[in-house]
Amino acid sequence: MGKVALVTGGTRGIGAAIARGLQAAGYTVAASFAGNVEKAHAFQAETGIPVFQWDVSDAEACEAGVRAVELAVGPIDILVNNAGITRDGWFHKMDQAQWSSVMRTNLDSMFTMTRPVIEGMRERGFGRIVNISSINAQ
Repeated sequence: MGKVALVTGGTRGIGAAIARGLQAAGYTVAASFAGNVEKAHAFQAETGIPVFQWDVSDAEACEAGVRAVELAVGPIDILVNNAGITRDGWFHKMDQAQWSSVMRTNLDSMFTMTRPVIEGMRERGFGRIVNISSINAQ
């Protein structure tokens, strides 16, 4: 059985390109997405890559999402933490809710997504976790 890869934010942009590349390299791929159901379903129809919807900033949603992926395609061997959001604007105009949303999605999701897969990777003696950051992180 081949390796299973999960790409968060994997139905559009860079995430979609990563998902397609992993699929072309022979991996079984799943992609998560947060909001654009129409684009996600179009991506799935085009690529055959199963898509799963959840908010990566929500730890419980991540645990449930990982379980759903593993039931559908098998244990996750490769996790690509790609999901991210941008709330462009001047810092002095950003409110606490906007700041929190960006930090929870772009930073905390590394933990909320990695935590549910790490023990299985350790038990199987194999796992790869790739964390992607935006230029805005700099």
